Amino acid sequence: MTAASAYAQSNFNRFSDQLKELLCIPSISTLPAHRADVERAAAWIADDMRRIGFHTVEIIPTKWHPVVLGEWMGAGKDAPTVLVYGHYDVQPAEMADGWHTPPFEPTEKDGKIFARGAIDSKSNVMAQLKAAESLIATGTAPCNIKLLFEGDEETTSENMNTFVTAHRERLQADVVAICDGSMSDREQPDLAYGLRGVVCMELEVWGPKQDVHSGHYGGTVHNPIQALAEIITRLHNPDGSVAVPGFYDTVQPLSEEERAELKKALPWIETEWKDVAAAPQQWGESAYNLHERIGARPTLEINGIAGGFAQEGFKTVLPGRALAKISCRLVPDQTSVPIYEKLRDFIASITPPTVRSEFRLLETGEPAVIDRHGAAVQAASAALEMVWGKKPFFVREGGSIPVVVDLQRELKTDMVLLSFGYKGCAAHGPNEHVYLNIWERGIQTMIAFYHNIGAKTQA
Repeated sequence: MTAASAYAQSNFNRFSDQLKELLCIPSISTLPAHRADVERAAAWIADDMRRIGFHTVEIIPTKWHPVVLGEWMGAGKDAPTVLVYGHYDVQPAEMADGWHTPPFEPTEKDGKIFARGAIDSKSNVMAQLKAAESLIATGTAPCNIKLLFEGDEETTSENMNTFVTAHRERLQADVVAICDGSMSDREQPDLAYGLRGVVCMELEVWGPKQDVHSGHYGGTVHNPIQALAEIITRLHNPDGSVAVPGFYDTVQPLSEEERAELKKALPWIETEWKDVAAAPQQWGESAYNLHERIGARPTLEINGIAGGFAQEGFKTVLPGRALAKISCRLVPDQTSVPIYEKLRDFIASITPPTVRSEFRLLETGEPAVIDRHGAAVQAASAALEMVWGKKPFFVREGGSIPVVVDLQRELKTDMVLLSFGYKGCAAHGPNEHVYLNIWERGIQTMIAFYHNIGAKTQA
Protein backbone atom coordinates (compact mmCIF):
# COMPACT_ATOMS: atom_id res chain seq x y z
CA MET A 1 0.00 0.00 0.00
CA THR A 2 1.32 3.44 -0.96
CA ALA A 3 1.53 6.31 1.51
CA ALA A 4 -1.34 8.09 -0.24
CA SER A 5 -3.50 4.95 -0.16
CA ALA A 6 -2.85 4.52 3.55
CA TYR A 7 -3.70 8.19 4.17
CA ALA A 8 -7.00 7.81 2.32
CA GLN A 9 -7.84 4.67 4.26
CA SER A 10 -7.10 6.19 7.68
CA ASN A 11 -9.03 9.39 6.87
CA PHE A 12 -12.03 7.76 5.23
CA ASN A 13 -14.49 8.55 8.02
CA ARG A 14 -13.55 12.24 7.79
CA PHE A 15 -13.88 12.08 4.02
CA SER A 16 -17.39 10.63 4.43
CA ASP A 17 -18.38 13.44 6.77
CA GLN A 18 -17.15 15.98 4.22
CA LEU A 19 -19.17 14.28 1.49
CA LYS A 20 -22.27 14.68 3.67
CA GLU A 21 -21.48 18.39 4.13
CA LEU A 22 -21.45 18.91 0.36
CA LEU A 23 -24.60 16.82 -0.08
CA CYS A 24 -26.46 19.10 2.34
CA ILE A 25 -26.21 21.97 -0.15
CA PRO A 26 -29.16 21.89 -2.63
CA SER A 27 -27.11 22.94 -5.66
CA ILE A 28 -30.00 22.52 -8.11
CA SER A 29 -28.84 24.19 -11.30
CA THR A 30 -32.16 23.87 -13.14
CA LEU A 31 -34.12 26.01 -10.65
CA PRO A 32 -33.34 29.76 -10.49
CA ALA A 33 -34.43 29.83 -6.83
CA HIS A 34 -31.35 27.74 -5.98
CA ARG A 35 -28.78 29.92 -7.72
CA ALA A 36 -27.30 30.98 -4.36
CA ASP A 37 -27.09 27.32 -3.30
CA VAL A 38 -25.12 26.45 -6.43
CA GLU A 39 -22.74 29.29 -5.61
CA ARG A 40 -22.49 28.05 -2.03
CA ALA A 41 -21.50 24.58 -3.25
CA ALA A 42 -18.86 26.12 -5.51
CA ALA A 43 -17.48 28.07 -2.54
CA TRP A 44 -17.40 24.89 -0.40
CA ILE A 45 -15.37 23.07 -3.05
CA ALA A 46 -12.99 26.01 -3.51
CA ASP A 47 -12.42 26.23 0.25
CA ASP A 48 -11.58 22.52 0.38
CA MET A 49 -9.12 22.91 -2.48
CA ARG A 50 -7.36 25.69 -0.58
CA ARG A 51 -7.23 23.60 2.58
CA ILE A 52 -5.75 20.70 0.60
CA GLY A 53 -3.00 22.97 -0.68
CA PHE A 54 -3.85 23.78 -4.29
CA HIS A 55 -1.64 26.64 -5.47
CA THR A 56 -4.36 28.39 -7.47
CA VAL A 57 -8.09 28.18 -6.79
CA GLU A 58 -10.62 30.26 -8.66
CA ILE A 59 -14.40 30.43 -8.87
CA ILE A 60 -15.05 31.61 -12.42
CA PRO A 61 -18.47 33.08 -13.25
CA THR A 62 -20.31 31.99 -16.38
CA LYS A 63 -23.61 33.00 -17.93
CA TRP A 64 -25.37 30.69 -15.46
CA HIS A 65 -23.47 28.95 -12.67
CA PRO A 66 -19.78 29.16 -11.73
CA VAL A 67 -16.92 26.87 -12.66
CA VAL A 68 -14.40 25.94 -9.96
CA LEU A 69 -10.82 25.48 -11.19
CA GLY A 70 -7.97 24.43 -8.92
CA GLU A 71 -4.34 23.90 -9.91
CA TRP A 72 -1.58 22.11 -8.02
CA MET A 73 1.67 22.18 -9.98
CA GLY A 74 4.00 20.88 -7.27
CA ALA A 75 5.20 17.84 -9.20
CA GLY A 76 7.37 20.08 -11.38
CA LYS A 77 7.52 21.20 -14.96
CA ASP A 78 8.84 17.85 -16.20
CA ALA A 79 6.02 15.86 -14.62
CA PRO A 80 2.81 15.11 -16.53
CA THR A 81 -0.28 17.21 -15.85
CA VAL A 82 -3.68 15.59 -15.37
CA LEU A 83 -6.89 17.60 -15.82
CA VAL A 84 -9.92 16.07 -14.07
CA TYR A 85 -13.49 17.14 -14.85
CA GLY A 86 -16.60 16.65 -12.72
CA HIS A 87 -19.83 18.48 -11.89
CA TYR A 88 -21.26 19.56 -8.55
CA ASP A 89 -24.80 20.58 -9.56
CA VAL A 90 -27.76 18.25 -9.02
CA GLN A 91 -31.31 17.57 -10.16
CA PRO A 92 -34.38 18.81 -8.20
CA ALA A 93 -35.69 16.60 -5.40
CA GLU A 94 -38.68 16.74 -3.05
CA MET A 95 -40.14 14.35 -0.50
CA ALA A 96 -43.29 14.14 -2.64
CA ASP A 97 -41.26 12.42 -5.36
CA GLY A 98 -41.12 9.31 -3.18
CA TRP A 99 -38.11 9.94 -0.97
CA HIS A 100 -37.93 8.00 2.29
CA THR A 101 -35.67 10.61 3.90
CA PRO A 102 -35.17 14.34 3.18
CA PRO A 103 -33.09 14.53 -0.03
CA PHE A 104 -30.76 17.24 1.28
CA GLU A 105 -30.29 15.72 4.72
CA PRO A 106 -27.80 12.91 3.99
CA THR A 107 -28.77 9.69 5.72
CA GLU A 108 -26.29 6.85 6.20
CA LYS A 109 -27.80 3.37 6.37
CA ASP A 110 -26.53 -0.13 5.54
CA GLY A 111 -23.26 1.15 4.09
CA LYS A 112 -24.98 3.71 1.86
CA ILE A 113 -25.54 7.45 1.95
CA PHE A 114 -28.96 8.57 0.70
CA ALA A 115 -29.14 12.13 -0.68
CA ARG A 116 -29.69 14.00 -3.92
CA GLY A 117 -26.36 14.13 -5.74
CA ALA A 118 -24.94 11.15 -3.84
CA ILE A 119 -24.20 9.23 -7.04
CA ASP A 120 -24.68 12.02 -9.61
CA SER A 121 -22.21 13.42 -9.06
CA LYS A 122 -20.94 14.80 -5.77
CA SER A 123 -19.35 11.49 -4.78
CA ASN A 124 -17.32 11.69 -7.99
CA VAL A 125 -16.29 15.27 -7.15
CA MET A 126 -15.29 14.27 -3.62
CA ALA A 127 -13.36 11.23 -4.89
CA GLN A 128 -11.20 13.63 -6.91
CA LEU A 129 -10.70 16.06 -4.02
CA LYS A 130 -9.80 13.31 -1.55
CA ALA A 131 -7.47 11.47 -3.95
CA ALA A 132 -5.64 14.76 -4.58
CA GLU A 133 -5.51 15.46 -0.84
CA SER A 134 -4.05 12.02 -0.13
CA LEU A 135 -1.28 12.51 -2.68
CA ILE A 136 -0.45 16.09 -1.73
CA ALA A 137 -0.57 15.52 2.03
CA THR A 138 1.88 12.60 1.79
CA GLY A 139 4.19 14.35 -0.68
CA THR A 140 3.80 11.53 -3.19
CA ALA A 141 1.95 13.17 -6.10
CA PRO A 142 3.72 12.09 -9.31
CA CYS A 143 1.64 14.42 -11.50
CA ASN A 144 0.53 18.01 -11.55
CA ILE A 145 -3.20 18.17 -10.92
CA LYS A 146 -5.92 20.45 -12.32
CA LEU A 147 -9.47 19.96 -11.06
CA LEU A 148 -12.32 21.43 -13.13
CA PHE A 149 -15.80 21.30 -11.61
CA GLU A 150 -18.89 22.53 -13.45
CA GLY A 151 -22.17 23.85 -12.05
CA ASP A 152 -24.29 23.51 -15.21
CA GLU A 153 -24.05 19.85 -16.24
CA GLU A 154 -27.65 19.09 -15.32
CA THR A 155 -28.74 22.00 -17.55
CA THR A 156 -26.91 20.46 -20.57
CA SER A 157 -23.55 22.26 -20.01
CA GLU A 158 -24.55 25.10 -22.29
CA ASN A 159 -21.78 27.34 -20.95
CA MET A 160 -18.91 24.84 -21.07
CA ASN A 161 -18.38 25.12 -24.81
CA THR A 162 -17.61 28.81 -24.42
CA PHE A 163 -15.66 28.28 -21.20
CA VAL A 164 -13.37 25.56 -22.58
CA THR A 165 -12.65 27.59 -25.70
CA ALA A 166 -11.91 30.75 -23.71
CA HIS A 167 -9.65 28.94 -21.21
CA ARG A 168 -7.99 26.50 -23.62
CA GLU A 169 -4.43 27.43 -22.64
CA ARG A 170 -5.09 27.26 -18.91
CA LEU A 171 -6.71 23.83 -19.24
CA GLN A 172 -3.83 22.29 -21.18
CA ALA A 173 -2.83 18.90 -19.81
CA ASP A 174 -1.14 15.67 -20.85
CA VAL A 175 -4.16 13.62 -19.78
CA VAL A 176 -7.84 14.49 -19.29
CA ALA A 177 -9.98 12.35 -16.98
CA ILE A 178 -13.76 12.77 -17.13
CA CYS A 179 -15.19 11.57 -13.83
CA ASP A 180 -18.95 11.22 -14.08
CA GLY A 181 -21.39 8.37 -14.52
CA SER A 182 -21.59 4.90 -12.96
CA MET A 183 -20.96 1.21 -13.59
CA SER A 184 -23.28 -1.72 -14.24
CA ASP A 185 -22.16 -3.91 -11.34
CA ARG A 186 -21.04 -3.36 -7.76
CA GLU A 187 -18.14 -5.82 -7.93
CA GLN A 188 -17.16 -5.96 -11.61
CA PRO A 189 -15.60 -2.67 -12.79
CA ASP A 190 -16.14 -1.37 -16.28
CA LEU A 191 -14.47 1.37 -18.28
CA ALA A 192 -16.49 3.43 -20.74
CA TYR A 193 -14.88 4.55 -23.97
CA GLY A 194 -17.95 5.83 -25.85
CA LEU A 195 -20.82 8.23 -25.16
CA ARG A 196 -23.85 8.89 -27.29
CA GLY A 197 -24.78 12.38 -28.38
CA VAL A 198 -28.25 13.82 -27.94
CA VAL A 199 -30.59 16.10 -29.85
CA CYS A 200 -33.74 17.35 -28.10
CA MET A 201 -36.77 18.59 -30.05
CA GLU A 202 -40.47 19.23 -29.69
CA LEU A 203 -43.36 18.65 -32.06
CA GLU A 204 -46.50 20.77 -31.81
CA VAL A 205 -49.71 19.95 -33.68
CA TRP A 206 -52.72 22.28 -34.07
CA GLY A 207 -56.25 21.48 -35.25
CA PRO A 208 -59.17 23.80 -34.42
CA LYS A 209 -58.31 27.36 -33.39
CA GLN A 210 -59.12 26.51 -29.75
CA ASP A 211 -60.49 23.70 -27.57
CA VAL A 212 -64.00 22.87 -28.79
CA HIS A 213 -67.00 20.79 -27.68
CA SER A 214 -66.44 17.15 -28.65
CA GLY A 215 -70.18 16.61 -29.14
CA HIS A 216 -70.59 19.57 -31.48
CA TYR A 217 -67.42 19.06 -33.53
CA GLY A 218 -66.27 15.47 -32.92
CA GLY A 219 -66.09 13.47 -36.11
CA THR A 220 -65.53 16.60 -38.21
CA VAL A 221 -62.25 17.91 -36.76
CA HIS A 222 -59.06 15.84 -36.78
CA ASN A 223 -58.19 15.63 -33.09
CA PRO A 224 -54.61 17.02 -32.65
CA ILE A 225 -53.79 14.35 -30.06
CA GLN A 226 -54.84 11.63 -32.47
CA ALA A 227 -52.93 13.29 -35.32
CA LEU A 228 -49.85 13.56 -33.08
CA ALA A 229 -50.15 9.87 -32.19
CA GLU A 230 -50.47 8.96 -35.88
CA ILE A 231 -47.29 10.90 -36.67
CA ILE A 232 -45.37 9.37 -33.75
CA THR A 233 -46.31 5.82 -34.68
CA ARG A 234 -44.70 6.32 -38.10
CA LEU A 235 -41.31 7.26 -36.61
CA HIS A 236 -40.38 3.61 -35.91
CA ASN A 237 -40.44 0.42 -37.95
CA PRO A 238 -42.00 -2.76 -36.50
CA ASP A 239 -38.53 -4.05 -35.55
CA GLY A 240 -37.87 -0.99 -33.36
CA SER A 241 -35.53 0.74 -35.79
CA VAL A 242 -36.07 4.39 -36.70
CA ALA A 243 -38.12 4.87 -39.87
CA VAL A 244 -36.86 8.36 -40.73
CA PRO A 245 -35.18 8.28 -44.17
CA GLY A 246 -31.42 8.74 -43.94
CA PHE A 247 -31.32 8.37 -40.16
CA TYR A 248 -28.64 5.64 -40.28
CA ASP A 249 -26.68 6.96 -43.27
CA THR A 250 -23.55 7.94 -41.29
CA VAL A 251 -23.70 5.34 -38.50
CA GLN A 252 -20.40 3.50 -38.26
CA PRO A 253 -20.88 -0.29 -38.14
CA LEU A 254 -19.34 -2.20 -35.26
CA SER A 255 -16.37 -4.39 -36.11
CA GLU A 256 -16.45 -8.02 -35.05
CA GLU A 257 -13.55 -7.29 -32.68
CA GLU A 258 -15.47 -4.51 -30.97
CA ARG A 259 -18.66 -6.56 -30.76
CA ALA A 260 -16.68 -9.33 -29.06
CA GLU A 261 -15.23 -6.81 -26.57
CA LEU A 262 -18.63 -5.34 -25.77
CA LYS A 263 -20.14 -8.80 -25.32
CA LYS A 264 -17.89 -9.45 -22.30
CA ALA A 265 -19.89 -6.99 -20.20
CA LEU A 266 -23.28 -8.18 -21.48
CA PRO A 267 -24.27 -10.42 -18.52
CA TRP A 268 -23.68 -7.58 -16.05
CA ILE A 269 -25.55 -5.08 -18.20
CA GLU A 270 -28.49 -7.47 -18.59
CA THR A 271 -28.61 -7.99 -14.82
CA GLU A 272 -28.54 -4.24 -14.18
CA TRP A 273 -31.27 -3.71 -16.82
CA LYS A 274 -33.53 -6.27 -15.14
CA ASP A 275 -32.92 -4.65 -11.77
CA VAL A 276 -33.34 -1.00 -12.75
CA ALA A 277 -35.52 -0.93 -15.89
CA ALA A 278 -37.53 -4.01 -14.87
CA ALA A 279 -39.75 -3.85 -17.99
CA PRO A 280 -41.73 -6.99 -18.95
CA GLN A 281 -39.19 -7.76 -21.68
CA GLN A 282 -36.58 -6.13 -23.89
CA TRP A 283 -37.59 -4.08 -26.91
CA GLY A 284 -35.63 -2.80 -29.87
CA GLU A 285 -33.45 -3.95 -32.74
CA SER A 286 -33.15 -7.72 -32.35
CA ALA A 287 -30.03 -7.83 -34.53
CA TYR A 288 -28.13 -6.11 -31.70
CA ASN A 289 -27.68 -7.25 -28.12
CA LEU A 290 -28.68 -5.12 -25.13
CA HIS A 291 -25.24 -3.55 -24.66
CA GLU A 292 -25.02 -2.63 -28.35
CA ARG A 293 -28.50 -1.10 -28.33
CA ILE A 294 -27.63 0.98 -25.27
CA GLY A 295 -24.25 2.30 -26.34
CA ALA A 296 -23.62 1.71 -30.02
CA ARG A 297 -26.96 2.23 -31.76
CA PRO A 298 -28.86 5.49 -32.20
CA THR A 299 -32.39 5.88 -30.86
CA LEU A 300 -35.49 8.03 -31.13
CA GLU A 301 -37.57 8.42 -27.98
CA ILE A 302 -40.83 10.15 -27.08
CA ASN A 303 -40.06 11.86 -23.75
CA GLY A 304 -43.43 13.43 -23.04
CA ILE A 305 -46.88 14.21 -24.46
CA ALA A 306 -49.25 17.03 -23.52
CA GLY A 307 -52.69 18.06 -24.75
CA GLY A 308 -56.34 18.08 -23.84
CA PHE A 309 -57.67 17.40 -20.35
CA ALA A 310 -55.98 14.81 -18.11
CA GLN A 311 -56.86 15.96 -14.61
CA GLU A 312 -59.20 14.23 -12.17
CA GLY A 313 -62.74 14.00 -13.47
CA PHE A 314 -63.73 14.37 -17.11
CA LYS A 315 -64.04 17.13 -19.67
CA THR A 316 -65.53 16.29 -23.08
CA VAL A 317 -63.22 18.59 -24.96
CA LEU A 318 -61.64 18.26 -28.36
CA PRO A 319 -58.23 19.95 -27.86
CA GLY A 320 -56.92 22.69 -30.09
CA ARG A 321 -53.30 21.53 -29.81
CA ALA A 322 -51.03 18.70 -28.72
CA LEU A 323 -47.31 18.62 -27.97
CA ALA A 324 -44.64 15.91 -27.86
CA LYS A 325 -41.05 16.09 -26.61
CA ILE A 326 -38.77 13.98 -28.79
CA SER A 327 -35.08 13.16 -28.42
CA CYS A 328 -32.52 11.13 -30.33
CA ARG A 329 -29.40 9.55 -28.92
CA LEU A 330 -26.66 9.66 -31.54
CA VAL A 331 -23.59 7.57 -32.29
CA PRO A 332 -20.49 8.27 -34.42
CA ASP A 333 -20.54 9.71 -37.06
CA GLN A 334 -24.01 11.21 -36.65
CA THR A 335 -24.30 14.93 -35.91
CA SER A 336 -27.21 16.63 -34.23
CA VAL A 337 -28.36 19.31 -36.70
CA PRO A 338 -28.53 17.03 -39.78
CA ILE A 339 -30.50 14.48 -37.72
CA TYR A 340 -32.93 17.20 -36.63
CA GLU A 341 -33.33 18.29 -40.25
CA LYS A 342 -34.09 14.73 -41.39
CA LEU A 343 -36.78 14.40 -38.72
CA ARG A 344 -38.19 17.84 -39.51
CA ASP A 345 -38.55 17.05 -43.20
CA PHE A 346 -40.02 13.59 -42.60
CA ILE A 347 -42.56 14.85 -40.07
CA ALA A 348 -43.60 17.63 -42.45
CA SER A 349 -44.16 15.00 -45.17
CA ILE A 350 -46.38 12.79 -42.99
CA THR A 351 -48.39 15.48 -41.20
CA PRO A 352 -52.04 15.08 -42.29
CA PRO A 353 -53.48 18.07 -44.21
CA THR A 354 -56.24 18.26 -41.58
CA VAL A 355 -53.80 19.69 -38.98
CA ARG A 356 -50.74 21.93 -38.83
CA SER A 357 -47.41 20.94 -37.25
CA GLU A 358 -44.18 22.62 -36.22
CA PHE A 359 -41.00 20.78 -35.28
CA ARG A 360 -38.48 22.75 -33.21
CA LEU A 361 -34.84 22.13 -32.24
CA LEU A 362 -34.16 22.71 -28.52
CA GLU A 363 -30.76 21.29 -27.46
CA THR A 364 -27.87 19.39 -29.01
CA GLY A 365 -24.82 17.40 -27.97
CA GLU A 366 -22.49 15.34 -30.11
CA PRO A 367 -21.35 11.71 -29.59
CA ALA A 368 -17.81 10.89 -28.46
CA VAL A 369 -15.55 7.85 -28.73
CA ILE A 370 -12.19 7.52 -26.97
CA ASP A 371 -9.33 5.26 -28.08
CA ARG A 372 -9.60 2.34 -25.67
CA HIS A 373 -6.01 1.39 -26.52
CA GLY A 374 -4.68 4.84 -25.51
CA ALA A 375 -2.23 5.36 -22.64
CA ALA A 376 -4.74 7.06 -20.33
CA VAL A 377 -7.33 4.31 -20.75
CA GLN A 378 -4.72 1.63 -20.16
CA ALA A 379 -3.48 3.43 -17.01
CA ALA A 380 -7.06 3.58 -15.74
CA SER A 381 -7.64 -0.09 -16.59
CA ALA A 382 -4.57 -1.10 -14.58
CA ALA A 383 -5.68 1.07 -11.65
CA LEU A 384 -9.17 -0.48 -11.61
CA GLU A 385 -7.72 -3.99 -11.76
CA MET A 386 -5.39 -3.25 -8.85
CA VAL A 387 -8.14 -1.85 -6.61
CA TRP A 388 -11.06 -4.12 -7.59
CA GLY A 389 -8.98 -7.23 -8.17
CA LYS A 390 -10.61 -7.73 -11.58
CA LYS A 391 -9.88 -6.48 -15.06
CA PRO A 392 -12.51 -3.96 -16.15
CA PHE A 393 -14.79 -4.59 -19.09
CA PHE A 394 -14.90 -1.98 -21.82
CA VAL A 395 -18.35 -0.49 -22.36
CA ARG A 396 -20.10 2.12 -24.48
CA GLU A 397 -22.51 4.23 -22.47
CA GLY A 398 -25.95 5.27 -23.66
CA GLY A 399 -25.87 8.68 -22.00
CA SER A 400 -24.09 11.91 -22.81
CA ILE A 401 -21.50 14.11 -21.10
CA PRO A 402 -21.48 17.29 -23.22
CA VAL A 403 -18.10 18.60 -22.09
CA VAL A 404 -16.27 15.55 -23.48
CA VAL A 405 -16.64 16.74 -27.06
CA ASP A 406 -15.59 20.28 -26.08
CA LEU A 407 -12.44 19.07 -24.35
CA GLN A 408 -11.59 16.67 -27.17
CA ARG A 409 -11.94 19.46 -29.72
CA GLU A 410 -9.98 22.14 -27.84
CA LEU A 411 -7.26 20.20 -25.98
CA LYS A 412 -6.58 17.34 -28.42
CA THR A 413 -4.94 15.21 -25.75
CA ASP A 414 -5.19 11.73 -24.24
CA MET A 415 -8.51 11.18 -22.48
CA VAL A 416 -10.23 8.63 -20.27
CA LEU A 417 -13.73 8.26 -18.79
CA LEU A 418 -13.81 7.12 -15.16
CA SER A 419 -16.95 6.26 -13.16
CA PHE A 420 -17.11 5.43 -9.47
CA GLY A 421 -20.59 4.25 -8.57
CA TYR A 422 -23.36 1.80 -9.39
CA LYS A 423 -26.10 2.43 -11.94
CA GLY A 424 -28.69 1.01 -9.54
CA CYS A 425 -28.22 3.95 -7.15
CA ALA A 426 -31.25 5.89 -8.49
CA ALA A 427 -29.51 8.86 -10.09
CA HIS A 428 -32.10 11.60 -10.84
CA GLY A 429 -34.71 9.58 -8.94
CA PRO A 430 -36.03 9.31 -5.38
CA ASN A 431 -33.78 7.77 -2.74
CA GLU A 432 -30.60 8.35 -4.72
CA HIS A 433 -27.63 6.86 -2.88
CA VAL A 434 -23.99 5.87 -3.03
CA TYR A 435 -22.31 2.73 -1.67
CA LEU A 436 -19.52 3.88 0.62
CA ASN A 437 -17.28 0.89 -0.14
CA ILE A 438 -17.48 1.59 -3.89
CA TRP A 439 -16.81 5.29 -3.29
CA GLU A 440 -13.71 4.38 -1.25
CA ARG A 441 -12.52 2.21 -4.14
CA GLY A 442 -13.00 5.21 -6.40
CA ILE A 443 -10.63 7.30 -4.28
CA GLN A 444 -8.07 4.50 -4.26
CA THR A 445 -8.44 4.01 -8.03
CA MET A 446 -7.66 7.68 -8.67
CA ILE A 447 -4.56 7.47 -6.49
CA ALA A 448 -3.39 4.42 -8.47
CA PHE A 449 -4.27 6.14 -11.75
CA TYR A 450 -2.05 9.14 -10.94
CA HIS A 451 0.81 6.80 -10.04
CA ASN A 452 0.35 4.87 -13.30
CA ILE A 453 0.43 8.06 -15.37
CA GLY A 454 3.53 9.25 -13.55
CA ALA A 455 5.29 5.92 -13.89
CA LYS A 456 4.56 5.70 -17.60
CA THR A 457 6.04 9.15 -18.17
CA GLN A 458 9.17 8.34 -16.16
CA ALA A 459 9.61 5.11 -18.11
